[in-house]
Amino acid sequence: MSPFLLTRTLPEDAVEADLRADVLHGLTRTPKELPPKWFYDARGSELFEEITRLPEYYPTRAEREILIARASEIAAATGARTLVELGSGSSEKTRHLIDALLPGLENYVPVDVSESALRGAAEALNAERPGLMVHALVADFTRGLALPGTPGPRLVAFLGGTIGNLLPEERRLFLRSARSLLSPGDALLLGTDLVKEERTLIAAYDDAAGVTAEFNKNVLSVLARELGADVDPGDFDHVAVWDRDNEWIEMRLRAREALTVKIRELDLAVSFAAGEELRTEVSAKFRQEGVRAELASCGLELARWWTDGEGRFALSLATAV
Repeated sequence: MSPFLLTRTLPEDAVEADLRADVLHGLTRTPKELPPKWFYDARGSELFEEITRLPEYYPTRAEREILIARASEIAAATGARTLVELGSGSSEKTRHLIDALLPGLENYVPVDVSESALRGAAEALNAERPGLMVHALVADFTRGLALPGTPGPRLVAFLGGTIGNLLPEERRLFLRSARSLLSPGDALLLGTDLVKEERTLIAAYDDAAGVTAEFNKNVLSVLARELGADVDPGDFDHVAVWDRDNEWIEMRLRAREALTVKIRELDLAVSFAAGEELRTEVSAKFRQEGVRAELASCGLELARWWTDGEGRFALSLATAV
């Protein structure tokens, strides 16, 4: 069994500092907003795993379908000896890709801000695939990334449709950063949720069982625990809306009545009017021509495009121009 390596480039106090900065900025602006990364404490991660199994939530199943069907084509097209996964989490879906890339794959580099998630995934992969070298990075890929010395060709994967959580300018910066990681012969594998009928999209983010509502409100529990906020999730309603102009879903929390939230650790009092909304997530949906254009603007050329059988989700393979 090969030992795995774990490298931390994210300072130990970076998460706490980022939370403070995001809350101070996001709750004192108009309209109020928080980035979706603060959903994912231990409870939030459990809730999201539950969401992925809901009948209304198609993206995880659709992406897995593509990976199972097309992993051998991706392996043949890239010949990757190193797989880098950004925002890897548990690395569960990636196993289909890893298996297709073996035996030529020598290194797997999962990147995530959660050391516990990385350790769990690395230990499991180390036991299941002892010939694979796993070098986990505790890092925030949105801040730029320095990869360890690994053999090419490299395949950099960003799955789950997570790129949709970035606003257009943030996507541009991310894609430029991803482009900087690629040498000749390397490739980027990108997962994108596709534009479809509004009712399907709304249902995926406002399920009948209320799991997504609980997930959305979990950010308030994070504020209470980490920053001493005297906030009651029951004072807010979960809202999911489709923005036709921007072609993205927004998740929001709507105050049921006028209230003030005091955040002890920031010495901050935040007032909400009755019906006022706090945006907690943007989830952009894409079209092939739009993905092609965004990639091209950052020095990447769309080489392959795969969708699931119902055309709900896409994986694209891009190379550096």
